[in-house]
Amino acid sequence: MRMYDLIEKKKRGEELSESEIRQMIDGYTAGRIPDYQMSAFLMAVCFRGMSAKETADLTLAMRDSGDVIDLSGIRGIKVDKHSTGGVGDKTSIALAPLVSSVGVRVAKMSGRGLGHTGGTIDKLESIPGFTTGLTMEQFLKQVDEIGMAIMGQTAELAPADKKLYALRDVTATVDQLSLIASSIMSKKLASGADAIVLDVKWGSGAFMKKPEDARKLAEAMVSIGRMTGKKMSAFITGMDQPLGFAVGNALEVREAIDTLCGKGPEDFTKLCMTLGTEMVRLGGITADKAEAEKLLKDAIDSGAALKQLERFVEAQGGDPEVIRHPERLKIAETTLDVRAESDGYVAGIECSEVGVSSLLLGGGRMKKEDEIDLSVGLILKKKCGDEVHKGDVLATIYYNGEEKAQAAAERLSAAYRIEAKPPVLQDLILDRITE
Repeated sequence: MRMYDLIEKKKRGEELSESEIRQMIDGYTAGRIPDYQMSAFLMAVCFRGMSAKETADLTLAMRDSGDVIDLSGIRGIKVDKHSTGGVGDKTSIALAPLVSSVGVRVAKMSGRGLGHTGGTIDKLESIPGFTTGLTMEQFLKQVDEIGMAIMGQTAELAPADKKLYALRDVTATVDQLSLIASSIMSKKLASGADAIVLDVKWGSGAFMKKPEDARKLAEAMVSIGRMTGKKMSAFITGMDQPLGFAVGNALEVREAIDTLCGKGPEDFTKLCMTLGTEMVRLGGITADKAEAEKLLKDAIDSGAALKQLERFVEAQGGDPEVIRHPERLKIAETTLDVRAESDGYVAGIECSEVGVSSLLLGGGRMKKEDEIDLSVGLILKKKCGDEVHKGDVLATIYYNGEEKAQAAAERLSAAYRIEAKPPVLQDLILDRITE
């Protein structure tokens, strides 16, 4: 097989065989195929697309490029959750303890933030002492003993995806459906869970700008998972404004804690309950949706969900006192209010610009090597549909540098669109995909 021939074949819009895809991924991972040839192939895919079979074959070849975790030694059905990412998305921090407090086993690998979207690992590391640097033995033991663990993706897990994504990131080939689906699902399948719940986002702060594109991505990923024997569900959810009120690492952890105390933002709580109910069902705790939802509500009301977050934090080296006393989280002490410049209603918030505002404060990274300030961020005071008057506070910035704060404030102010009439609001959760 010559890589030249595969590039030519895809350029003509022809379908590659499983053998050809597997040889290509093996060759690229091993360094036998150079970046310039793989770049040409990826661009051909962007123009010509891939069939459902090609997408599944690509996913499995990427999965098999490294270790595939065996979770069979852990009791019960293991359930994983994945979000396609967004601004203010701290869902895993609240959701994993919530569902594991009612008996669902959650073995989760998460990533760091890059660009305007935050990463679960960074957020958790704002808890003093907390580490995601577990050995595989520690990871498996913790899931078996307390019901959940979250660790960073290991270098041995789907290395082909890591190498391909770095190439896609610099060759304008990130936003192609088959490439996105195979990237996500190769890691999820390698992580070894029995069931996977996907949160596929659309909107200004998401990869997919239109709901119909998010639906296609969800359908592709569900299809791949089901082909490999996994229980699968996907939800199409909105990211046209940040999720919850908090954006920034320590601030988001505090909001997740508030949510497990029953005091979280309405939209964030709704998303956690929706995804959590599905995880409880797929986890075999109960097949009844109403009963699953009641179990989760009872876990919040009784304090069991918060207690599980404490156990999880302590098991991974963090200070559990922070969960009981979130004021101990290190949050920047200096604040700046961004105020409305006119009367009206918040008709829109450019979600990606809110993420960039946090990035400008130092709360994110443009390159993986960048150091981030876990204490900075912002709290939205007004969201879409809210009435505002000139001078009202739209958001409060928490910062450590005056210049950074001013740059972030300008960006954040411009992200708000205020109009005379109240907007028609989109539902947070548009649909559920199971087939």
